[in-house]
Amino acid sequence: MPIHADLPQASAVEQEVIRLRRLQQDGGHEDALTGAEGLLAAWPENRDLLLIAATSLRHLRRVADAMAILQRLERLQPAFSRLHQERGLCYVQLKDAPNAIDALLLAVNINPALPASWSMLQRLYGMVGDAANVATAADHVATLKNLPSDVVAATSLFSDGELAAAEQIIRAFLLRDGDHPDAMRLLARIALAHDVLDEAEILLAAVLDLAPAYRAARYNYAETLIKRQKHAEATDQVALLLESEPSNADYLTLAATAAVGLGQHERAIAIYRDMLRDAPGSWDVPLWLGHALKTIGRLSEAIESYRAASAARPNFGDAYWSLANLKIYRFSDDEIAGMRDQEASPTTGLVDRYHLCFALGKAFEDRGETARSWEYYERGNALKRSESRYRPEVLETNTRAQIEVCTKAFFEARTGWGAPARDPIFILGLPRSGSTLLEQILASHSQVEGTQELSDIQRLVLELQGRDPDRDNPRYPAALADLSANDVAALGGRYLADTAVYRTDRPVFIDKMPNNFRHIGLIHLMLPNARIIDARREPMACCFSNLKQLFAQGQEFTYSFEDLARYYRTYLELMAHWDAALPGRVLRVHHEDVVDDLEGSVRRILDYCGLPFEQPCVEFHKTRRSVRTPSSEQVRQPIFRDGLDQWKAYEPWLGPLRDTLGEAQERYRG
Repeated sequence: MPIHADLPQASAVEQEVIRLRRLQQDGGHEDALTGAEGLLAAWPENRDLLLIAATSLRHLRRVADAMAILQRLERLQPAFSRLHQERGLCYVQLKDAPNAIDALLLAVNINPALPASWSMLQRLYGMVGDAANVATAADHVATLKNLPSDVVAATSLFSDGELAAAEQIIRAFLLRDGDHPDAMRLLARIALAHDVLDEAEILLAAVLDLAPAYRAARYNYAETLIKRQKHAEATDQVALLLESEPSNADYLTLAATAAVGLGQHERAIAIYRDMLRDAPGSWDVPLWLGHALKTIGRLSEAIESYRAASAARPNFGDAYWSLANLKIYRFSDDEIAGMRDQEASPTTGLVDRYHLCFALGKAFEDRGETARSWEYYERGNALKRSESRYRPEVLETNTRAQIEVCTKAFFEARTGWGAPARDPIFILGLPRSGSTLLEQILASHSQVEGTQELSDIQRLVLELQGRDPDRDNPRYPAALADLSANDVAALGGRYLADTAVYRTDRPVFIDKMPNNFRHIGLIHLMLPNARIIDARREPMACCFSNLKQLFAQGQEFTYSFEDLARYYRTYLELMAHWDAALPGRVLRVHHEDVVDDLEGSVRRILDYCGLPFEQPCVEFHKTRRSVRTPSSEQVRQPIFRDGLDQWKAYEPWLGPLRDTLGEAQERYRG
């Protein structure tokens, strides 16, 4: 699929791709190459055109030129299976069987539905006398031959990220041919990729009813349950998988992930350590182990694990960023030199590069080398933004709709609706606004359960939006008006039931998902007695803190001045609306006030939550609990004022941010 967002251009180039592929099928490689090269002048990063050019160059026996094109394509889309298949075929032409095998194996590991790659692997293994792998490749060839051609084609498209085309083929096949386990599993995987988790769960459960021994489907089912935060159910499914393959690394990874989701960090750590004994040279397992150790505050072991990950793969950007993200780690001169070399290397991929940039930004910030630090922060943000499809107007459209639908009269007409429970405390706002500090303060209270950033509200929103939502004209929040009192109470009940797995016997719990500020109307409808706290921070400090933070997932608005400033302004606009439509409903807590008057702020927060004062809430840094956000180590220390004005050291480069924030710099105190 083309990378370009301009739809008329995308349509035009797609039509040209189809035409050029037909030329290739008819043997017209000279004409196909000429056409592809002409179009690449306008669309130099289009993966289909680059692949067409490479394929035609190989057929014209210009293998060196084909390889150069493939190297260019790999820098853009390293997970594109057909580029690796084409590279393998180039090596075949060069009579280089070992490299051909390596390239083709990479292709089929990304995309198992490549009959040409499996067939060639069968031949190559035969040439080198590897009988066992000949049999394995032959099994795959036979499996693909036995599958309906539509399922093979759709699986191949899906593996290379062409979800819409894959879904169109597989839905048509199922409508025509009825239930088919492989087709249903593929449709579930497409739903999973779209984050339509309820559909994926239903489909996979149906597949397992048809084919209980279908381990790949059970793996996907466990994966889906984890994404739905049904970690206990996922654990049961993984246990069934491990009965047949107790040493399967994929199954063990799921088991550890489910354990983390249940707060069973020691169990996850034990699983990861067992995996490392079986694969001591791995680089991903030490990273996951480090995350689990960090979450429960075992920092020296986390550091050791992250360093093991970087030693196993020296350009592994996430390992270095994980060290930087501890906030307390200081890189040595040698480490910084190595990171700079890896970041500058043309063989380092985009994801590793921006992780390295953020790590280097933090490394130089810690040394007081502000200009060099900003150079890397700026580069990291630009690289990360380059792969994002974030559109600020989507949030702005949703905000206008929330204001139109969720009026004061709307809520007054629904007084008394929802589940009456008082259990949840929602802490929301922008990331890096002091929300983790507020969570730690409250979780230090004997009656309050600290959980994590729960995605349950977002799951309910996705259901209300429906399948294939129109981002420019969404069904939600307008769909709120269609809900009955029973519907709203049921949503509240579901939320409470789904979050019960994170709780013990404490009567109150915290949901600290920042983005829930967008859904206060829904929260109020379904849980009218829940407490809602808006964690707010001065805009320049908040936005700068986001600019130097690389998030594990989501928060795509944080990687440019304009996106951040527009998001902050929209946040203020929507929170002002909630204040007007639901007066007194939300407690606003300014981070600066907490720093200046900790005990006074703690008493104010506890009074709002209906909780008696307890001294451990003031001495929050002594509370031992798992914390899974970037501020995890900061909230294990007493409050210091140092962080309030960190942005001022970078003020020479932040003028455009200040200008775009505009009046928000005064309005935020409202």
